[in-house]
Amino acid sequence: MAEIAPREVTPPPLQAPTAKEKKYDRQLRLWAASGQRALEESHVLLVIGDENHGSNSSVAGAETLKNLILPSIGNFTIADPATVTDADLGVNFFLETDSLHKSRAQETRRLLSELNPDVTGHAITTPLSEWLPTETSLQPYNLILLCAPVPLQYLQRICNYATERSIPVIYIQSAGFLASFSIQLPHEFPIVDTHPDPESTQDLRLLAPWPELEAVVDSLGDITSLPDHEHGHIPYIILLLHYLREWRKSHNGSYPSTFKEKTEFRDLVRSGARTNNPEGSEENYDEACAAVLKSITPPPIGSGCKEMMNMASCTDVTKDSANFWVIARAIRQFYETHGVLPLPGSLPDMKATSSEYIKLQSTYKTKARADVAEVTRVVRMLEKDLSRTTSHIEDSEIEAFCKNASHVRVLTNTNNDPVPSLRLALGDAKTLARLPTMVDNDWEGMLPVFVGLNAANVDVSAMSSDEEVQANYANAVKEVERAKGGELHNISSVLGGMVAQEAIKLLTRQYVPVDGTCVFDGVRSKSAIFKI
Repeated sequence: MAEIAPREVTPPPLQAPTAKEKKYDRQLRLWAASGQRALEESHVLLVIGDENHGSNSSVAGAETLKNLILPSIGNFTIADPATVTDADLGVNFFLETDSLHKSRAQETRRLLSELNPDVTGHAITTPLSEWLPTETSLQPYNLILLCAPVPLQYLQRICNYATERSIPVIYIQSAGFLASFSIQLPHEFPIVDTHPDPESTQDLRLLAPWPELEAVVDSLGDITSLPDHEHGHIPYIILLLHYLREWRKSHNGSYPSTFKEKTEFRDLVRSGARTNNPEGSEENYDEACAAVLKSITPPPIGSGCKEMMNMASCTDVTKDSANFWVIARAIRQFYETHGVLPLPGSLPDMKATSSEYIKLQSTYKTKARADVAEVTRVVRMLEKDLSRTTSHIEDSEIEAFCKNASHVRVLTNTNNDPVPSLRLALGDAKTLARLPTMVDNDWEGMLPVFVGLNAANVDVSAMSSDEEVQANYANAVKEVERAKGGELHNISSVLGGMVAQEAIKLLTRQYVPVDGTCVFDGVRSKSAIFKI
């Protein structure tokens, strides 16, 4: 009987990127599909002062929204009771001649909406006193942008509401060449995907290898007897594990820990390279030697992760705890059991044969999946024990947490402090006392920008007895008085870009946002961040 040839299997066709993926390709590379989804599910509120409260930073607010609409936030609402004036036409790019004497909120909404049909815009044209009588007026929003000045009573009410509902607030100030923004964070603001330096995320677990990784080393046998080609293509991770075994034999079972010992260990590794290999220099040994100092270390655990595991929200999870804290509790239990965090499972590039690299990669990925499965089991047990009424935690959310566990951050606003401008307006003694003490560390002389923008609530003469320092503060105050609250479009445009960048971090909960107040001096083109 003739042998039947195997049927040819047609590979599945490659799926072309969707129109949406093409449109947002560059930003998807920055914050991935999860971040894009978070943006598209957001609703940003922009509050622009009050019609009877003088000039405000409406241009900076519009520029901020522009930079949020382009990457496709879901919804935005502009609350602005003012009508368009000739002065507005001179500085606001998102108004036109036909907008004169019309609602500034409606006209800005209309022209901003033209930037991206995927985004829905809304406008509130009534004064704050009419539409902000109760907290329910703010329920749809998950980020609030406030353009200074906002009447004190409403500023206080909005900041208090945001604190109670864990909604971030950004307070924007722009006058003449000076500008600033302050971020009011919730009591706890956890960030899983902080996007650290890729090199800092490598966890090769060389000082804590698991049995399957040890088996890969065992499978090589005596590396000195390997043919030249195989010897020159041993993955450098396996080389380091092999020579760590040799080192421990002559050092009472201990690993190299000091710089001197690691230098000696590097020499030991280098001594194993074959100088007469007909295929040329052994790059795998060069890679191994280069990796000694950064790789021969205990499994990493970042300071942010340590702080997270010691927080009360991690220790005492309840049925109402956010998903983040339920997973964090499971991660903590994993760490207490094994003394290490879940393995991320990623490998750097290295010189190796395809088969050996795939074998090693599979070993790391299998271990990472096993660690995720263990954490997932604990999460499911916690969900059951706590009788959680909130939605079921997705496997993908747990996996992402495990991958980034070492670098998670929880930013805190321990005292639930509102934005510094509000604290100054209310005469908060701690804030007022803190300003003079910050002068000594203000090497670039940038603190006067913030003081100038809030001069009505700050005693400039109390900042410092140094004449030069006092002159800097006086000049900042003069600039704000000269501008009379008016904006320069180029300064507000720069500020809008900076604020939008931080807003995206807050909405996607990726990267680490500014924790405090950022000031910008347009004369010197300098910026600085203060924790006021």
